[in-house]
Amino acid sequence: MHTRETEPRAQDRHRRARRPARASRLGTTLQLVSRRVHFLAGIIIAPFLAVLCLTGLAYVFSPQIHEDLYRSALFVNRVEGAPRPLSGQVSAALAAHPESTLKSVIIAPSPERTTRIVLAVPGPAGTPDRTVFVDPYTGYLNGELSTVENRLPANTWLRQLHSNLHLGNPGRLYAELAASWLPLVAVGGLVLWLAKTRRKRRLREVLLPSAGEKTGWLRVRARHGALGLWLTAGLLVVSASGLAMSQFAGGRGDDAVDPLHLRAPVLAAAAVAVPAGAQPIGIDQALAISRAAGLGGELTVTPPKSPGMPFTVTEISEGLPIHRGAVAIDPFTGAVTEHIGWRDYSVAAKLSTLATEFHTGSLFGLANQIVLAVLAVATLVLIALGYRMWWIHNPYRGRWASLPRPVSRQLSPPALTVILVGVAALGWVLPVFGASLIVFVLVDAGLSRIKRPKESAAAKTPPRPSPRPRQAEG
Repeated sequence: MHTRETEPRAQDRHRRARRPARASRLGTTLQLVSRRVHFLAGIIIAPFLAVLCLTGLAYVFSPQIHEDLYRSALFVNRVEGAPRPLSGQVSAALAAHPESTLKSVIIAPSPERTTRIVLAVPGPAGTPDRTVFVDPYTGYLNGELSTVENRLPANTWLRQLHSNLHLGNPGRLYAELAASWLPLVAVGGLVLWLAKTRRKRRLREVLLPSAGEKTGWLRVRARHGALGLWLTAGLLVVSASGLAMSQFAGGRGDDAVDPLHLRAPVLAAAAVAVPAGAQPIGIDQALAISRAAGLGGELTVTPPKSPGMPFTVTEISEGLPIHRGAVAIDPFTGAVTEHIGWRDYSVAAKLSTLATEFHTGSLFGLANQIVLAVLAVATLVLIALGYRMWWIHNPYRGRWASLPRPVSRQLSPPALTVILVGVAALGWVLPVFGASLIVFVLVDAGLSRIKRPKESAAAKTPPRPSPRPRQAEG
């Protein structure tokens, strides 16, 4: 009788015990994948990420660097009277370099800054432009510099250092590799850290590392996890904005292939009719018309390259509020044939522009630069703590148990299929991630193959008998 009553109860208890396991299957799958990716991919991309942080620290303060280096060229000696006509400033620059042709004119928004006359220099493709800095009040030439895409030499050098380590297009792979894997590593670490809350830890222990209660590896993990929790949002924004400017993920298609409308609208600058005997307007009139159309800030005036092409004037002003505008002007009638403003940007393009300015440190001035600097330094600390955790459980010292087990042998076929489809889609969006994933899988399989014989040998070795306790004499 007693046996018949207890058997159903034991079955009920067994069923109740199995329900949480089924309910938490998805969470277990996420933890298994996150642990594998966070551990191995984190070790692999950490050196590249550290280089990105160090070079980014220098690049984010490039405005202050080149203003100190080129102060005599960038700033006027004295603000006195009204600026001279823009056409006269262009004539002064061309008189100093008659072999060059006018490419564009950049008018600074501040009265203390010089006018930049960008000249195209004869030479092979890729020859840098020559930018002449003219004092708008005196017409004197304050200096000249070789520029690339209107960037000053120091800015160009630091930008290339950050993006490709001065190795050209092959060098850009290192930055895109780190930026492609960073979201997976960051989100994987976040999943692992928040999964620990099931053990009923206090909120303070999740948000802040506890120094007094833990020692050794536990203390390092607490600091690494709490710091990673605070950095996750910033790392995701920096990674996404960096990928938008990358060579493969951000530059896969031309302007016509943009399903998400991430790119900013550009002027069509269509050709106009050339009236018989009509005289074209000058650059001063084109500047006045663009300002009457509402453009301000830093203006770039590009003259027509041929008689039937219009003037184009673009506005770029860094910081908030965002000002983006462009107009095309008929060089004969002075009519504005095309006008693009910030309102014409799609939501995705606006978000992309804001993210890019945040990535370069120009969204909200010095505060933006400080935020990025703190983020870079904190990421370097996070990497050091991660390597410290790995070194404490170093697999090369015989502790292979610290290496996470392969996920493919722990997941169900449906879960593995979903993960493979998701990874394939992500690899298509991020080509460098897809290519490096193949290498990652091969390395992962090699490590697992090395680990498996050691585990088999350890399982075949019989355990040593524990010594019998010595009886007390007497």
